[in-house]
Amino acid sequence: MILSLKFLHIAAIAIWAGGLVSLPGLYVQRAYVEDKDSLYRLQMIVRFAYVAVISPAAFIAVASGIMLIFGQQTFAGWFSLKLFFVALLAVLHVLTGLVIIRLFREGEIYPVWRFVMTTVLTCGVVVAILFVVLAKPTIHASIIEDLFKPGGLRDLVQSISPWAIP
Repeated sequence: MILSLKFLHIAAIAIWAGGLVSLPGLYVQRAYVEDKDSLYRLQMIVRFAYVAVISPAAFIAVASGIMLIFGQQTFAGWFSLKLFFVALLAVLHVLTGLVIIRLFREGEIYPVWRFVMTTVLTCGVVVAILFVVLAKPTIHASIIEDLFKPGGLRDLVQSISPWAIP
């Protein structure tokens, strides 16, 4: 049962991450569309990919991940870090979907710089998730406790920032 759930989880994550990485490439094609039929075809491809493939894969990945949490009782420090990066991936998913709403209006394009930035950011989050899951770094509880005490985040930033922070 756990093995098949892991397989489902990994497959769904692969589809979700791959879709989020590839969608900006489709968005860039908006600038090169010459007629209304091609624009409509591109819009249908993008919406189908997001609504019928990527979003269900995200839902399956999250749902199977939640089931795995309870099935394996994973409560380690690295797992909290993984959940943080998964939350970032979910935010990128929503932002990517919001682009679809306005991208196909008259005169809209998706700039190449945004394509590069989005693709690099999404790949970075996916690689961070893979690293955390495969390396399972030891996270000391004192770091988390320090962040949640009053002024803890400021103290952390002061310790790593080259500038003076009041």
